[in-house]
Amino acid sequence: MTNQEIKALISLLDDEDLEIAEHVEEKIVSLGEPVIPFLEEHWEESINPEVQKKIEDLIHKLQYELLYSRLANWKKNGAESLIEGMWLVNTYQYPDADLANINKTLDQIYYEAWLHIKPDMHPYDQIKALNHVLFRLYKFSANTKNFHSPANSMLHLALETQRGNPLTLCVIYLTIAQKLGLPVYGVNLPNLFILTYKNKKDGYQFYINVYNRGLILSKTDIDSYILQLNLHPVDIFYEPCSNLDIVKRALRNLAVSFEKLNEPEKATEVNKLLDSIVDDGGITIRKQPDEEEDEENSDNEEEDDSV
Repeated sequence: MTNQEIKALISLLDDEDLEIAEHVEEKIVSLGEPVIPFLEEHWEESINPEVQKKIEDLIHKLQYELLYSRLANWKKNGAESLIEGMWLVNTYQYPDADLANINKTLDQIYYEAWLHIKPDMHPYDQIKALNHVLFRLYKFSANTKNFHSPANSMLHLALETQRGNPLTLCVIYLTIAQKLGLPVYGVNLPNLFILTYKNKKDGYQFYINVYNRGLILSKTDIDSYILQLNLHPVDIFYEPCSNLDIVKRALRNLAVSFEKLNEPEKATEVNKLLDSIVDDGGITIRKQPDEEEDEENSDNEEEDDSV
């Protein structure tokens, strides 16, 4: 369709005949993402609140379907870029979030960290230096007052405000660490996402609680934590998880945030996005987010000095 034809089609959204209006909406949706600028232009020109609401709903539907497809393709292509996956999660709430700006900010933090960390340093000292950069120089911290805010699941907002939940802070931390060549990975610990430093060559391994400003933990500490939760130890509580696992958890966190804000429609939409990246034939497990336990323990944890 030409631009003029698209504009003419959108103008029919004002038609009082419901059957015509429904047909027009279906046709607009079939045109996909390219029609969004025309919808936005018509929204600005319209003085009818009902038409404006109809346009807003159409734009959201188009953006949502695009996001669902992008997430599915991200997984299909190997889920290689964690930052891309987290950016896609951002675009549910913030369709205009800029991936290039996210990467630019991460590159700036990486350069500062590169100035402080040397390859010949002991792993503990490397983590101390990275903690200094992130928590002293850049002042990243846990958002304990608004723990369940959807904003905490938004990577670009965590980078802007230097505050986030365990997962977003860990994503920033491990991204910088991996850019530096450090063997740091995510760990799907129940209720609290953490990181592990694991050198596969010599088997050297310890854990990092980023939500507590990079506090180093031992396997014994993880054992005690799991015991407190009355859970049976399994490998996933100790070993590195995949980028796909991290993005799944980000979506679960976001769904829980909307549930707690009494926004069930958004929670349902986010859970459907989760379905786009579950394993073929798998079952989506809805409850493995960073739950209240983090919020309850975080005030005490923040009093501890980071390494």
